[in-house]
Amino acid sequence: MALHPARSSGVVGTTGRTPEPVEVRTADLRLAGRPLPVGSPARVYVCGITPYDVTHLGHAATFVWADVLGSVLRMAGADVVTSRNVTDVDDVLTRAADARGRHFDEFALAQEFAFEQDMRALGVRPPTHAPRARHHVPHVQQLAAALLRAGRAYEREGHVLFRGDGVVAASGLPGERARALAAEFGDLAGEDPADPLRDHPFDVPVWRPSGERDPAWPSPWGWGRPGWHAECAAMATATLGRGIDVLVGGADLAFPHHAHQAAMAEAASGVAPFARSRVHVGAVSQDGARMAKSTGNLTLVSDLLRVTTGPVLRLLVLDRPWSRPWEYRPGLVEEAGVRLDALYAAAGRPGSSPAASGAVADRLLDDLDVPGALDVALTDGGDAARQLVRVLSLG
Repeated sequence: MALHPARSSGVVGTTGRTPEPVEVRTADLRLAGRPLPVGSPARVYVCGITPYDVTHLGHAATFVWADVLGSVLRMAGADVVTSRNVTDVDDVLTRAADARGRHFDEFALAQEFAFEQDMRALGVRPPTHAPRARHHVPHVQQLAAALLRAGRAYEREGHVLFRGDGVVAASGLPGERARALAAEFGDLAGEDPADPLRDHPFDVPVWRPSGERDPAWPSPWGWGRPGWHAECAAMATATLGRGIDVLVGGADLAFPHHAHQAAMAEAASGVAPFARSRVHVGAVSQDGARMAKSTGNLTLVSDLLRVTTGPVLRLLVLDRPWSRPWEYRPGLVEEAGVRLDALYAAAGRPGSSPAASGAVADRLLDDLDVPGALDVALTDGGDAARQLVRVLSLG
């Protein structure tokens, strides 16, 4: 049975018609516990990198899962358009470039090249769009102007600040928890929550003035640069339109970044929700603490690739629920290698079971249940296992 109708000019008359029915499965996806029927193109925005350092395993997990989401959507018959941004206008990047005596955009390009090498080794296909923040400054300025006109932002001393008081309420987070997350992961991390420029502690910059060492562009509000949440809102809408199907990023991006990004896009366009579903990939820890560039608690993808292969690392990441946090330990690499060898052996067995192949597709469409699909493939082998190798890009 064909998984989806073939693209053709159609059959006129009854002579050339096949009695074999086809399946249309684009309405069968469940994601984050809810049905998510999709049409074509399915639009996926992936929060990408701030290119100031090399890629660690926790960071790479997000991009591997985003890649599998795209593969599953294509398996179901959807055309997929992905956009994965590069945040190359960011104060952390600027400071890192300064420390090395390099211009921020030159330094960013070198780091981006290293990232792409890691993604290629992990079998992550290039996105349809790869917007860079420095190329979308005019779109951020247009976003700022729209928010000001809508009364959802205000100008003060060269800043354009988005009114974020409703973002916390919409998130459902308790105030104390929201403040803690904003302090750890926000655009104003390290700044005084009682900053007199802001009307509310959760107001965030769409535009801000630039100092002597900051990159700067002219604007109606003076020379300055975009805010982080605004960059992603502008890049997503510029490449995918005013609404998307899935927003993908690490769990640490859920609040405040994705919450403010979506709120800005919705306020400027009037289209809600900005994202029909969100995939927040569970954090990867090591030695009891979350992997993070800021702390140096890292296992680098490039180091792991010296001792194993990209498909083994893909399976290491994927053989678990995507939203569940997990702890990395070196022994997991060997375990993933054994599991992958077993899948290859199952794929090498002859046999074709439409029921087993259908069961693999069912598991993948049910919240990207890779462990469940893997169990079916290992048990039944043959076409079912080959299908899973292909969809997960483990070949």
